[in-house]
Amino acid sequence: MSQESLQTELKTAKRKSAKPMLWVAMISMTMFFAGLTSAYVVSRKREDWVTFELPTSFYISTLLIVLSSLTLIVSLRLLKKDNLKASFLLLVTTLLLGVGFIYYQYDGFNYLRSVGLFFTGENSTVSTSFIIGITFMHVLHLIAGLIVLLVVIYNHFKSKYNATETLGFELGAIFWHFVGVLWIYLFFFFYFIR
Repeated sequence: MSQESLQTELKTAKRKSAKPMLWVAMISMTMFFAGLTSAYVVSRKREDWVTFELPTSFYISTLLIVLSSLTLIVSLRLLKKDNLKASFLLLVTTLLLGVGFIYYQYDGFNYLRSVGLFFTGENSTVSTSFIIGITFMHVLHLIAGLIVLLVVIYNHFKSKYNATETLGFELGAIFWHFVGVLWIYLFFFFYFIR
């Protein structure tokens, strides 16, 4: 077997295994958050449970994450039509919306703290520890998503993607959409189950 045919075979194997491996990782993350939200539901029966309104910043961050998914969808469609410049601009827009999401999450945490709701310490409650802890874990996943977006942006800038070569872009997009769907689940979970 020649070196070239071995390289082609390895590339084909990588293409076939990349998406299933990503899905396995996302299923594990889903199980992690399912466990956290289940613990939240069980803990609501405690006598010291405190209910509170979600900060306005969480509503804004939800809008930003939805918009970021939409810009990424359009960016991929443009890439598949070989409109590389417009695709790249929307990809960068997606990144900026993701940074905005993190900013408004931080703003939401500051609001909770300003009204006396703390994650840890003698002034903390079980309910605020849960909401802040779960949201913080999501923000960590979103930071990983931003790193993925930066890699995709770098590869796009280096012309590694085109209408026929989109695997890396698609993998990054799947992960980004997953992080967005996960936040929407958490947002509605906290909105309806307080």
